[in-house]
Amino acid sequence: MEAPFAVRLAYGGLRRIRNLMLSMLLASPALAQEPVTVVALGDSLTAGYGLAQEDGFVARLQAWLDEASAGIAVQNAGVSGDTTAGGLSRVDWSLGEDADALIVQLGGNDFLRGIDPEVSRANLRAILEAARARDLPVLLVGIDASGQYGPDYEQAFDAMYPDLAAEFETLVEPDFFAALRAGGNLAAAQREFMQPDGIHPNAAGVERIVDRLGPRVVELAEQAGA
Repeated sequence: MEAPFAVRLAYGGLRRIRNLMLSMLLASPALAQEPVTVVALGDSLTAGYGLAQEDGFVARLQAWLDEASAGIAVQNAGVSGDTTAGGLSRVDWSLGEDADALIVQLGGNDFLRGIDPEVSRANLRAILEAARARDLPVLLVGIDASGQYGPDYEQAFDAMYPDLAAEFETLVEPDFFAALRAGGNLAAAQREFMQPDGIHPNAAGVERIVDRLGPRVVELAEQAGA
């Protein structure tokens, strides 16, 4: 039996009110918040050299963040072979208009080429100044240098990451590969977690690195939303 007209009219009005309230709730910032956009400015370690696209650092980091429901979108601005000078030359257009935070992972190729650490430090400082001008929080990710160029070079290179982080009050991870060194057996880690070139992590190595850096990226995003 069909409901009386007055009842149907009242029900239709209630339904419209319900739908209006639902649409307002879904449009509210609390329920439809835009993700925090983090730009990862780096070299081949960021770009995912030697790996399938889905196994690269940014792809695995994004998967880790999605699983944690972190509300963070990571943009891959990694270029294989890039130095700190190359990163500086493209930092502005890499950030674009949407960046809320920045990961800086550069310096490995400077070390491989024996570039003066003071030159690398100056380039990184200029990148951090560009981020500061945009009021963007930064996670600075370094590389632990070996002693192949002597102890003075090693000390100067390794010091630039914590020094700059203190100067600019950024988050810092001094060594991209720290998660792979945690066991202490570097030879075993090399076999298990690195590609044959001994420079880039394999897929298993990337997973370990992401497990360590993921929480730092969440911390970075929290700074962006503060």
